[in-house]
Amino acid sequence: MADAIERPGGADQQLVTEIPSKHLPGLTYRDLPEPQRLGKVLGPGVILLAASIGSGEYVIWPFIATQTGLTLVWLAILGVLTQYFLNMEIERYTLATGETAVTGFTRLWKPWGILFIGMTVVPWAWPGWATGGSTTLTFAFGLPDGAVVPITIGLLVAIGIVLTVSPVVYNTVEKLQFFLVGLIVLFILFATVTAITGEAWGAFGEGMVQVQEIPANIALVPAATLLGALAFAGAGGSLNLMQSNLVRDKGMGMGLHIPRIVSPFTGHEEAKPAIGYFFRQDEENLRRWKGWWRVANIEQLATFTFIGAVTIVLLMILTFATIGQSEAGQSFEFIRNVGDGLSARMGDWMGTGFWLTGTVVLLSTNLGVLDMVGRVTADVLKVGPLRDNAWWTESRVYFAVVWAEILLGSVILLSGVDQPLLLLVIASSLNGLVMFVYSALLIQLNRGVLPASIGLRGGRLAALVWAVIFYGGFSLFVVYDQGRLLLGGG
Repeated sequence: MADAIERPGGADQQLVTEIPSKHLPGLTYRDLPEPQRLGKVLGPGVILLAASIGSGEYVIWPFIATQTGLTLVWLAILGVLTQYFLNMEIERYTLATGETAVTGFTRLWKPWGILFIGMTVVPWAWPGWATGGSTTLTFAFGLPDGAVVPITIGLLVAIGIVLTVSPVVYNTVEKLQFFLVGLIVLFILFATVTAITGEAWGAFGEGMVQVQEIPANIALVPAATLLGALAFAGAGGSLNLMQSNLVRDKGMGMGLHIPRIVSPFTGHEEAKPAIGYFFRQDEENLRRWKGWWRVANIEQLATFTFIGAVTIVLLMILTFATIGQSEAGQSFEFIRNVGDGLSARMGDWMGTGFWLTGTVVLLSTNLGVLDMVGRVTADVLKVGPLRDNAWWTESRVYFAVVWAEILLGSVILLSGVDQPLLLLVIASSLNGLVMFVYSALLIQLNRGVLPASIGLRGGRLAALVWAVIFYGGFSLFVVYDQGRLLLGGG
């Protein structure tokens, strides 16, 4: 291992009977580690939050506010709350076994692993976040539009270098994202106090109760954009699945027994695949489980859920207070307009601060996206096809995937597809479909596989059923809407 964490509770080598082993090697029994206090486990929710702020919070939901006013704020809050329950079910399997949720899905049906690589790489290959960060940088410094693509490619390469030289990747990402989230939250709070008018707060209050305006306002937003907004009200798509990898690398629950991703240059790699363990359902292990489940829920609520919901709401109100409803179209120009409005009201420094904050926001998201694609893909390949390959460690697969994503993103940009809002809408609508799929799989995994003593039930089961309906219904509507347009129906 690349760190000095003690690995308590040795495995007793007896194969687990509760977890399927038809498609992957069986788990062995091992005691669950003692739960840690909240201060020791803070991090996974912050990293996921940093990876999510740049899409739904900073771009798509504020864009919707320019089209509909503030009557759909409640829908953004509903999206964040739905993702809280999804994230905790993703964490549940990892806390119990040390394996990722995608590995759990593969235990149910072998092709799920490869399918989820596709469902991860394709939606997240579109470099809308780095492109958006470069675009806000040109707003701040008055650079020409032609500078966006070379700056974006340079930023992608810089992110790749930072990840590659990190002795333990999780530790570097956590420190960076804590710092970036702190900057973002401080600016948003300052802007809230100084730039949001009483009139805007009043419009927010009215928007929360104007139920009669909802149908007409939803109709103003293209179906793909709305699905993308719902998927990105929080993280979105396979980005949520990264919560498994983050919890594991943080050493939470059974994740403490699994090797972490380290630099092939500065860390000590292990070729061992991330096949997990399971704990016997005795009184002592169940006591520890309750402790882990409690602290994991608090960590997720206090970071990703609360800060994420507040950030979306405040940025929507700030956008509305600055430029109101406008004909922004499918363009990133509304971000320039918000900065210009803040400059006119408070001075050039405020507009520049807004755009530079946007650069930080969007780059923090792109860092999270590259990290996520690498983690999810490397985990699937190392647990599956490369399980017995001593050279292809999970760390090496991870870095190969990260650099392949950087190359693919650069090719997309050089091909001329470089409009950040368009790129984000493509990515987010595709991820809505992915969320529909794994919402249903999480029910099968955590209710059908895990024992009732630690499995999915009650109100949380109802929340997952709601997620299936929520994302499934909107996904089907997008398919119908796009099909109608292709057939010339409008």
